[in-house]
Amino acid sequence: MKKTPSTIWPVIAVDRNAAKPLHKQIYDAYRAMVVDGNVGPGQRIPSTRALAVELKISRIPVLTAYAQLLAEGYFEARTGAGTFVCDSLPGHLSPRDGGREHAGGDMSASRSLSRRASLLPRLERRPWLGGFGAFSISEPAFDEFPFQVWSRLVMRHCRSLSLAGLHYGNPLGFGPLREAICAYLRTSRAVRCDPHQVMIVNGSQQALEITTRVLLDEGSPVWIEEPGYWLAHHILTGAGCRPIPVPVDQEGLQVEIGIKSCRRAKAAFVAPSHQYPLGATMSASRRLQLLDWAHSVGAWIIEDDYDSEYRFGSMPIASLQGLDRNSRVIYIGTFSKTLFPSLRLGFVVIPNDLVERFAAVRYGIDISPPHFFQAVLTDFMREGHFARHIRRMRQLYAERRAALVDAIEEEFSSSLRITGAEAGMYLSVILPKGLRDQELAARAARQRLWLQPLSSAYLGAARRQGFVLGFGSTATRDMPKAVRALKSVLAADGQPASGRVKSG
Repeated sequence: MKKTPSTIWPVIAVDRNAAKPLHKQIYDAYRAMVVDGNVGPGQRIPSTRALAVELKISRIPVLTAYAQLLAEGYFEARTGAGTFVCDSLPGHLSPRDGGREHAGGDMSASRSLSRRASLLPRLERRPWLGGFGAFSISEPAFDEFPFQVWSRLVMRHCRSLSLAGLHYGNPLGFGPLREAICAYLRTSRAVRCDPHQVMIVNGSQQALEITTRVLLDEGSPVWIEEPGYWLAHHILTGAGCRPIPVPVDQEGLQVEIGIKSCRRAKAAFVAPSHQYPLGATMSASRRLQLLDWAHSVGAWIIEDDYDSEYRFGSMPIASLQGLDRNSRVIYIGTFSKTLFPSLRLGFVVIPNDLVERFAAVRYGIDISPPHFFQAVLTDFMREGHFARHIRRMRQLYAERRAALVDAIEEEFSSSLRITGAEAGMYLSVILPKGLRDQELAARAARQRLWLQPLSSAYLGAARRQGFVLGFGSTATRDMPKAVRALKSVLAADGQPASGRVKSG
């Protein structure tokens, strides 16, 4: 039975002095009434002429607002009768239905999420991740980046945009950049690859996401280093995989313990050249043992090679992938540490028989990587700027690392154990018993010290307390001051004043 139109006209108001146009004020007011349930289906709306007279404005903005509300289905016009709230709208609309937050209530219980989304931990902005400065592990030496060279290349490509660069690209990425990366990996990392095996991605995080989608199913057991890279934990957990924590020591992942814990794991996620966060380098015997295990059970090895270009006291360690003779290793690298994080460019080296599968998954995610900065980076590498930059940064980080170690030894009389200082852009310190790293890191953030708690890198319950201290973004001359500030944070927590710093 058709509803009897209401004879009560809803009243609205407009502000002639407001920046918002009159027609938008009318539109917003009526739409809010409908969505909030203040007017119901079938209720009559004043005519455009009557409302214009009521509001003492021109009829034109009223006509414009009504036309939009009619077009969007909030209003309907009935010949010879007038304008009404659309009859087909549900009669139980509320602020919640309109997408607004329900005042005083929690909507999460009534909302259905995918299992993948529900498995992921909430994205909490922790205090120690909130800024840039001393000890941040995510910052390279921005003060030494070749801005003029990079800017010149950017302007070159701005002035010579090509039609080809405006189309969708290859899911694997820009061909010339893949060739440049392949040449670099062969010579500097001993990676065995051809350009068609290289996929350009938006950083190592996307590389791991794609790799997980291609190789792993929900419930797949995966070895992870303990402690290890916490964002890798998120991806594997979100995919429904079953992470198997395998402890690391000074030789890297303890393969024998992994085999005893879960011999039939589907994959192992490792950083053999510079383990995060303890900094160990996987020994040759462990590498061969890991490769033998993967071959014998048909498992995959996901090699994260995020900052191994920087090694102090010896040449960079060759990749694990270069030792692989059975195509079991997926090699992941990134430019976030060698150049800058917001570039969002990384790469995956894929075994030949998996290239098409990786490309198909990538196409389903975002079709292809953006063209522009791929082209800029290609010139940056081909013209030799990248290799020169790496050589300069290797020397610079060696100086900053030495300054940090010296300052820790100078300032701390209590027993701190330094680990992982032989490579990369960070080192770790183990705190004495009784100190809680996350509490201290939150306090340090208020003094603009960005201390990554070591305990956050553990998946299991046995968590060592300490900090991961980045030294890439702190000038050598500023390092003693930063360490003194760190000392004051520890002293405020009752840090004992005995013993000497230990390196290990």
